[in-house]
Amino acid sequence: MHLPLPHNSIEYHTVLTFQLHGYYKGLTGFLRSTDFAKAVILGLAITLPIIVAVSMERFEIGLALALGALLSSPSDVSGSQRHKNYGILLSALLAVLASLSGGYLIKESWAGLPVLGLVMFSISYLSVFGFRASLIAFSGLFALVLSFANISTVLELYERALLIGVGGLWYLGLTFLWQLINPKGQTDQHLAQSFDLTAKYLETRAHLIIGPKGRSKFLKQLIELQSELNENHETLRSILISSRKNSGSSNYERRRLLIFIQLVDMLELAMANPVNYEKMDRLLEKEPKQILVFRDLILVMVARMRELSLNIHRTGEVSISKNMEQALTAVEASLKNYKKDGNGGADEGFLMLQNLYNYQEQQVEKIHKIERLLSRKDLKELRLIKRDEVARFITPQEYDPKILLENFSFRSAIFKHSLRLAVVVMAGYAIGEYFSLQNAYWILLTIIVIMRPNYGLTKTRSKERTIGTLIGAAVAIGIVFITQDLRIYASLAVISLVLAFAMVQKNYKASALFVTLSVVFIYALLEPNVFNVIQFRVVDTLIGAGLATIGNILLWPSWESFGLKKVIVESLTANKDYLKEVTHFYEKKGKLPTSYKLSRKQAFLGMGNLSAAFQRMTQEPKRKQKNLEKIYEITVLNHSFLFSLASMGTYIQNHPTTKASSHFLSFTSNIEDNLDRCVSLLDKKELDENRDIFRQQEARAFFDVRYNKLTGNLSGTGTFEDPGTSEKELQEAQLIYEQLRWLLELTEKLEKTIRETDLTK
Repeated sequence: MHLPLPHNSIEYHTVLTFQLHGYYKGLTGFLRSTDFAKAVILGLAITLPIIVAVSMERFEIGLALALGALLSSPSDVSGSQRHKNYGILLSALLAVLASLSGGYLIKESWAGLPVLGLVMFSISYLSVFGFRASLIAFSGLFALVLSFANISTVLELYERALLIGVGGLWYLGLTFLWQLINPKGQTDQHLAQSFDLTAKYLETRAHLIIGPKGRSKFLKQLIELQSELNENHETLRSILISSRKNSGSSNYERRRLLIFIQLVDMLELAMANPVNYEKMDRLLEKEPKQILVFRDLILVMVARMRELSLNIHRTGEVSISKNMEQALTAVEASLKNYKKDGNGGADEGFLMLQNLYNYQEQQVEKIHKIERLLSRKDLKELRLIKRDEVARFITPQEYDPKILLENFSFRSAIFKHSLRLAVVVMAGYAIGEYFSLQNAYWILLTIIVIMRPNYGLTKTRSKERTIGTLIGAAVAIGIVFITQDLRIYASLAVISLVLAFAMVQKNYKASALFVTLSVVFIYALLEPNVFNVIQFRVVDTLIGAGLATIGNILLWPSWESFGLKKVIVESLTANKDYLKEVTHFYEKKGKLPTSYKLSRKQAFLGMGNLSAAFQRMTQEPKRKQKNLEKIYEITVLNHSFLFSLASMGTYIQNHPTTKASSHFLSFTSNIEDNLDRCVSLLDKKELDENRDIFRQQEARAFFDVRYNKLTGNLSGTGTFEDPGTSEKELQEAQLIYEQLRWLLELTEKLEKTIRETDLTK
């Protein structure tokens, strides 16, 4: 039981100060973020045309320009500047076409219903071309719905549509200007996020090595963090590598790219797991202090990574941390004492700890390298980055029109989503017309904002949108009771709009709250009865959220179990390719090839996709969570496989190793065969039952004999006769053999688990 701290205690004030510092850091980080900057730009893009137009008594023109800016903004997301510019331009063009479609094609309330469905489907279906295309499609859907609002009765439809296009160009001009003013903001923010996520990953690792208590919870956190890091790394690749391809590179860009490369290597090192936790618990049960010093070292690294995250935004000298060296020295001293008290280094527990120490030492060196890069002291590699080589790390997006035909079937999640969205929007439109609801287009806006291809995200957004709207309505009512000053309403509308757009990616519930406030106060400037506006806003949101959720359940649902088999196959195949590269590098030695890094990237992405698919599955109705426990087991086994493989690959990269024997190749061949069998089971292909059991047993026997021979190479005093060679060979034998056995065991468990699920049926 934890008792509350007395308010006058030193501990209470310390905790309070720490919490206030955390809030302050979070607030300053938010205000410095590109999300907030983009929201401010959008706020200016919307308000300035209206202010100027009102002063010239041409409000309709200002409003159309503001709508153009609003409709062009969704595709302004992180990525290369060229892609953002094209995205904004295409969003503006689609908004013009959608506005014309809504005005000219959908004229009669009921006769235009099928046309509305067809246009909705066509625009939404553009999402097959990827994430940015889905945002461009959203702009079109948004424009189509707003065309029903009858905002302007002065301008002709074509005039309003053209002004919307001009508004898009106005917004593009502002974003281009901001890029000139703050060219480093986007890169530095995502690098800072990468530092923070990597620090969190390391911190979770520190908790994992302490003991079995809570280990399953921390392992789940690692899997979730893996997905976040993958997404962050993909964005950074797009930003850093695309800018080099398109406009050459400066020392700043090269330095940031080198820092990013170090962060990717740190993730591989952090994933690398040279110890079997259960085995370590058993071997070091009586030596808990040996583990605690490792935990302390990792936490010192975590603290330094978070400090460097803050330093990304600052200029000036970055000092080399001495705390990490002190923590390393403490671990080294602890290991020496353990070795002295043990049997001279042949103890398996000591070898496990020694390998773990080597990994942490490399991690510290990576952080030191980042420090030197930030200090501009380590510039010798800046010109060694080949443009054509790094370009291979960008995941390309195809825009071939054939993709439209390939996805035109119920096998495609985007096809089903587009059809579902069209039907639900038609239903919402019919309800609004039948009951003659005021501002019925709000129902349609709610539907297009909430509905997503998968049920879990739609359900979450429906819930958060509803809660945010209700809270926003309550706050708006309170403010209306306090004041009826239109100037205050106008100020609150602009501030709420900026905050809504700034929070849409971070906190959707808060974003929905501020959207409601903004909408209410904008209408309060035009409509004297504000309470009617609030009432209909709430009613329309509830109807739209309900229709979106029901539609995802009843209309061609895309349950995660439908596509899970493909995701697992892709992850297993990526792991196999990564294993091949590790094996090849162990054989050939020399410089690490680009193909190794590419296969590592694909393995990380495959694992992240599998983790994300599992998380989405947990949000679905219980009846649709088929074999959830088995799927989780497959996810964890696949993650453990990647951990172990990263350990072996990292060791081989950073240590001189002996020649790869034929028995090593036998082991890796058996592991590859097991992965092939898993894929064949999932693809329902015929299995090759001819396993070379003798070769596998022979390989095991070879490593057993070699390991025993090395541990027997000791003098009577417990020291190695040839310490310079034997200890290194023993460490290599212990880690490589341990990982090979573990990889083989994991693939056997994977095969067994896959057989026990419905995925093979």
